[in-house]
Amino acid sequence: MLALGSLAAWALALALLCLLARELWGPGREPTGAGEEEDGDDVIREEGPGAGHCRLICKPSALAQSLLRSLQRGAALQSGRWLWRTWPQLQTMFQLLFPAAHQPELARELLQLADGGLVALDWVLGPRGAGKRSRATTAFGIAPVLLVLPNASGKVTRGVLHLCLLALEQGYKPVIFNRRGHNGSPLASLKLQAFGDPGDLKEAVTYIHVRQPGSSLCAVSEGSGSGLLLSYLGECGSSSYLAAAACISPVFRCQEWLETGCPWLYEWSLLLHQKRGLSRYATALAEAVEMGRLFRSRSLREFEETLFCQTKKHPVTWDAYWDRNEPLRDADEAAVPVLCICSADDPVRGPPASTLPMELFHSSPYFFLLLTPHGGHCGFLKEGPCSWSHGMTLEYFMAVAEFFRAEERLKGLHRCRRSVLQKREASSAACHLQEIFSWQRSYTR
Repeated sequence: MLALGSLAAWALALALLCLLARELWGPGREPTGAGEEEDGDDVIREEGPGAGHCRLICKPSALAQSLLRSLQRGAALQSGRWLWRTWPQLQTMFQLLFPAAHQPELARELLQLADGGLVALDWVLGPRGAGKRSRATTAFGIAPVLLVLPNASGKVTRGVLHLCLLALEQGYKPVIFNRRGHNGSPLASLKLQAFGDPGDLKEAVTYIHVRQPGSSLCAVSEGSGSGLLLSYLGECGSSSYLAAAACISPVFRCQEWLETGCPWLYEWSLLLHQKRGLSRYATALAEAVEMGRLFRSRSLREFEETLFCQTKKHPVTWDAYWDRNEPLRDADEAAVPVLCICSADDPVRGPPASTLPMELFHSSPYFFLLLTPHGGHCGFLKEGPCSWSHGMTLEYFMAVAEFFRAEERLKGLHRCRRSVLQKREASSAACHLQEIFSWQRSYTR
């Protein structure tokens, strides 16, 4: 009886939540703009029950064709009717506000940076699953490391934790990167990490690479945390130490995103999370930042501008700040495959026609856009409370690894054949020379 009453209470709460979401955000955005992209050579599309309405948009290449075949095998691309499908606001709010069903076992490691600051690396140790642990090892050879970047506010959502647990089951070594002062990471200096400054991430990646020398390193970011990952990929280029990267519901044009604003419930949730985290260091930060103005800020833009632009010692203009922190400022220098999973009805990022850099996916051989008509912001819920984007991300990493291993084997085979042909040609030439100059033997007898 108690179980039935509890179930009824949960059903009522869910119904009220649905009504609240519709009142707060209004009807979901229609997938305009990018969803109406004309077919062409640079759009890889597969219609039918196996692919649903998802599209892989990228520059044609052998890797793109391989990824398309691999991603089509995923259950996430199968069409179907489900409760969450037409409620992107509810998907977004569920992933942001609801706690995770299972809390993983974490081992925190504090990494001291060159300037004395600290970042925290949370290694996910358990609980471990069974049956899938060898998949990543089969693809990569050695168990790879999965570096997970939460959103720019540092909030570790249920989606981040679910992704880490799923990766652990499939044989990855997940580790969550926490910026200075985020999630209990001590603030050892007055410097905080700016929105798109990859300096701290560079040191963390280098440390992981040295600590796990035989393991491949993949990285995935959630929401606005993609700004840091994209900045890192562009600034480091081929020296990033990453085998592949993925962004779930990335925000590409971050200055415009903060200036436009996003749904107030989402914005206030992240704003309160940041204020609560920095309140521990209010006395120390008062030397560099006007803390009263910071805690009175009523938007993410005002918070960001007060914290990084209107400082007491080195103030900068809003535009100058974004000249150094816009995620796509060096996107042309990226040299590893990057999959961006986006939905056309994302209520946080905004309409795809004005927020998705289609020219980048059409021109760069390293950027791939998996565009879905539904999914909300970091939601992508299907028939349960788990996001299908997580399984798709891990499938993508293994597809990239298998593709490059096949390429290496093919190159090795070509080198072997070329070596055999060169030896045969050399042997044939020697025999030919021996026949030509056989008189030397006769002469010496």
